[in-house]
Amino acid sequence: MKIAIAGTGYVGLSLATLLAQRHEVVALDIIPEKVEKINNRQSPIQDEYIEKYFAEKELNLRATLDHRDAFSGAEFVIISTPTNYDPEQDYFDTSSVEDILEKVEAMRAAGEFQVANNQADGSGADIRGVKTPSIVIKSTIPVGFVSRMKEKYTELDIFFSPEFLREGRALYDNLHPSRIIVGSHEESGGRFAELLSEASLDENTPVLFMGSTEAEAVKLFANTYLALRVSYFNELDTYADVKGLDAREIIKGVCLDPRVGDFYNNPSFGYGGYCLPKDTKQLLANYENVPQNLIEAIVKANETRKQFIVDEILEMDTEDSSGEFVIGIYRLTMKSGSDNFRSSAIQDIILKLRAAGKRVVIFEPTIAGDEFEGIEVAHDLDEFKRMSSVILANRMEEALSDVKEKVYTRDLWGRD
Repeated sequence: MKIAIAGTGYVGLSLATLLAQRHEVVALDIIPEKVEKINNRQSPIQDEYIEKYFAEKELNLRATLDHRDAFSGAEFVIISTPTNYDPEQDYFDTSSVEDILEKVEAMRAAGEFQVANNQADGSGADIRGVKTPSIVIKSTIPVGFVSRMKEKYTELDIFFSPEFLREGRALYDNLHPSRIIVGSHEESGGRFAELLSEASLDENTPVLFMGSTEAEAVKLFANTYLALRVSYFNELDTYADVKGLDAREIIKGVCLDPRVGDFYNNPSFGYGGYCLPKDTKQLLANYENVPQNLIEAIVKANETRKQFIVDEILEMDTEDSSGEFVIGIYRLTMKSGSDNFRSSAIQDIILKLRAAGKRVVIFEPTIAGDEFEGIEVAHDLDEFKRMSSVILANRMEEALSDVKEKVYTRDLWGRD
């Protein structure tokens, strides 16, 4: 079948690559450079498996800037456009999702989805039929969004199917899904689940069908639990540091309990990335008029952790009398294997340090220019090491081993 995918970030491009092994996939984007790269089989994002599949697999995949080209004749339109959190509205900005819905509705109303079914009606003429694609929303959305859209677009089949992907490992996680959740009990929902199941390399992947509103809640609650876990071990690390204890020993002792488990337990500067910051805030917003304490605490805990890091660095400055105190930031990306630094915790830390009047310099190979948000960017690692009084690194890497006495990190395990 033909499948259209709107948006070519981690979610969209990984799904496009996954499904293009068996089906015709047309990816829609608004950035010409991304379209050109995809058509030249160059991944516009850093993902080991997408790059591998682009190089080695026969994929029936192309990209376009034209939504009519993408949507015409498609069985499904999968929406994976960004939904950033809008702090002024205290809600996700779903305008990009609604734009795609409006385009599909406009094409439906104009009869652009009519197709010939190649059956004679006795007169020798083709019988024309309407085949409007089902719309699957993969973008993270507020709880209740699909229900509101279905009231607005009564002629469209719309449902939500959450994704659970890691940055830099998106295609791998689609090839080995922990579960497949489809917010539909209709035939189209079953067909979509089959698409994902047949592409999985694992047998017996759990498949759950539910209402779209419940599926929306699953996505937000799952990511908020992960944020809770990150915050828990960060606060454990903060306690150990203030009290002069060995956080490594405490975490080992706690995590040997199988009910806790040895995962998502490596202290960091705070949670960040595409999902956790915005999803926790959106879930908190959805709690309006519902009693809660924990969800709000998870959001606040991340800010507290970042301020703790800032205070520790500022204290180092007061102890240093050798000259200008230069704070080096080693990588804005906070996760190995990812080229994304959107909403990374280190950026808030940088803002706080700058507000305190401190000189900050960044080493980030993915930035071509000499400045980022008005902050100096160093392109030579050796020069960056030399000029930095202290180097903040969310994760310790071998490249810093020769200056480890300068490195400030909360990384205990060298992973995650």
